[in-house]
Parts: sequence; C-alpha cells; structure tokens
Amino acid sequence: MTLRRAVFLAENGIVVQGDAASAGDGRIPRLLPAAGPGLRLLRDAGFAFHVIGNRPCVARGECDEDELRTVARRFEGLLEDEGVALTGCSFCPHDPHGVRRDYAVDCLCRLPRPGLLQRAAREHGLDLARSWLIGDSLDEIEAGVRAGCRTVLLDDGRESEWRLSELRLPHHVAEGLGEAALLILEDEHVLDWRRRAADTGRLGVGRG
Repeated sequence: MTLRRAVFLAENGIVVQGDAASAGDGRIPRLLPAAGPGLRLLRDAGFAFHVIGNRPCVARGECDEDELRTVARRFEGLLEDEGVALTGCSFCPHDPHGVRRDYAVDCLCRLPRPGLLQRAAREHGLDLARSWLIGDSLDEIEAGVRAGCRTVLLDDGRESEWRLSELRLPHHVAEGLGEAALLILEDEHVLDWRRRAADTGRLGVGRG
C-alpha cells in the first residue's frame, strides 16, 4: 500500500473559536479566515487531512464519546463545505485527574504525546515522515515532532507559556492557515527538487 502524506490539523487552529466545536452547546463552528483557501491549496497538492485534539471533557464527566463523534461530524461537514475531505478526526478523551475511572489514565494519545497521530497513520495509511502538523500551541507542535512530522505553529496568541525545547521548536511560524499552506508548499517544492536531483545523480557531483 502506498502511504499518503497528510496535514494534521489541531482543532483549535482551524475554527474561529475552539469551544464552538463542543458538542451539545448548540453553536455552529466557523472556519478561521483564509482556512478554506489554504486547505484547498494543500488538497490540490495531494495532501490528506486529519483533525486531532485533546478532549478531556470525557474523563471529567462533562461529555461522552458519542458527543465526540458529533464533533467529528461537524468538522467533516465544515471542511466538506470548503471542498476538503477529512480522513477523520482523532480525539484524546483522557485526563489523569478525571472523575471517570476508565478515562482517568496517563495515556499515550494525550497531546503533546504522539499517539493520536501514530494511530491515525496506522488506520489511514499516512506517511508521518512526509506529513505536517499545523497547530497553535507548543504541545501540538511537540506531538507532531515526536511523531516525525514537520510542523507549523500558528502564532495567534493562544500559546502563553512558551516552554521551549528542541521538541517544541516548529519548522515554521505563520500568522494563519493561508500562510501556513504557502510555507508547506514552498518546503515541499524544495524537497521534491532535492529528491529528483538525488535520483538523477545531480547531488554530490563536484565541478571541474
């Protein structure tokens, strides 16, 4: 099976307001400005898309996994309206300090751990080494780096702690999804050129 390259979208980075995608609140989420055009650029370049996010409300007894499926359908509908299909949504329902025993665990899927991305890659045939993560927090960036993806941080003011480490340094920083898409495509163009050059033996050949 040929693995696909993908863009993992951290949920709070693609809607106007993160809470607006919560199940049961009656509000309809809206995409961030320029999100649609940016995603269509990446779609046309052959990327698949997968939404990820922490949803500790399950462990805290505030919602259940059926409601998370409702959230996933909302995201799928939002992007479908923009002509963009999702492979799916992966949410971590855990919280070590939660009140529901089955979900109050120290899991491997809670961001900044990479479990959500690794599971999505296995289930949907995604090539993590050729994929990107776009998020607006360093926890999300760290999850992408740990999974072996390249990353773009949306500098929208959400990140407040700035606990930096080698695992939390994004490959690029962008002001919005439109700019993030252009940065990804620019990098992909350079990487494709390098691969073609290596295949044709142009690399490593000295002059004279």
